[in-house]
Amino acid sequence: MTVRAVVRGVGHYLPSRVVENAEFEDKLDTSDEWIRARTGIERRHFAAEGETTSDMGAAAGRAAIADAGLTAGDIDAVIVATSTADLTFPSAATMVQAKLGISKGFAFDVQAVCAGFVFAMANANALILSGQAQRVLVIGAETFSRILDFTDRATCVLFGDGAGAVVVEAVEGAGTPEDRGILATDLNSDGSYKDLLYVDGGVSTTGTAGHLRMQGNQVFRHAVEKLAATAHTALDKAGLTSADVDWIVPHQANLRIISATAQRMQVPMERVVVTVQDHGNTSAASIPLALSVGKARGQIKQGDLIVTEAIGGGLSWGSVVLRW
Repeated sequence: MTVRAVVRGVGHYLPSRVVENAEFEDKLDTSDEWIRARTGIERRHFAAEGETTSDMGAAAGRAAIADAGLTAGDIDAVIVATSTADLTFPSAATMVQAKLGISKGFAFDVQAVCAGFVFAMANANALILSGQAQRVLVIGAETFSRILDFTDRATCVLFGDGAGAVVVEAVEGAGTPEDRGILATDLNSDGSYKDLLYVDGGVSTTGTAGHLRMQGNQVFRHAVEKLAATAHTALDKAGLTSADVDWIVPHQANLRIISATAQRMQVPMERVVVTVQDHGNTSAASIPLALSVGKARGQIKQGDLIVTEAIGGGLSWGSVVLRW
């Protein structure tokens, strides 16, 4: 028999403050129509004053554990994918662990920006396959509103805050593509593209958090090419093709990127879970948020074959093929 990391539960959390595109019109040379036409984004959520990444991550984690029919004591490990942790250290994951009352096992952060959740899922899969953990809580959580330059219309309208989480559990499978669970992963990075998407601050440079900077056109070009390629690579590893895919659950950065990637993969948009219009780009939180919303909508059902793919600063990109 083959051990698989199977999604047992899923959940998400969004801050109560909803920021419509119109809120930017008084402060920037932009409009609701301009933002919708170029990104597909209509609104996003911003964290309240004093609300942190670990607060949101814990709320999403609590929802995922409840959805799995488990308790905090059943969790062996916590992985939080984030670029906006509460503090330089300790990790946001240890804070989430404490807030959920998990007193055993281990917790750590993964930092691969928008690709963070994919990288975290690959790590959770490896921990389960190696026997290091039986149940892993994997969370993507971000407060990107704290690192935005609100004078830069090219970036500040794109991002939002939120968190999503899944519980993955070791389950025996037959070792075929029909198994439930993670069937294949593909991870990639190329640091020579650092200047395309980065934050201009940090502990060992400015000593400040800094602000997000992006060369949007270049990121778009790399995103479409690399996302389709990594998805095909992971499908090949799993012995599957695009024709087998029930749902693409992509990183929710930009509707044009999502559409172009689906077209390259020859998957119709009717089989793509899209939430970017309501959440904006929530970085590492976007895929688990979309998984949770997709399940709540009744789109994602047990047995469905799902491809998740994401690209972020680094550049770092990757994909996970899993059967729900």
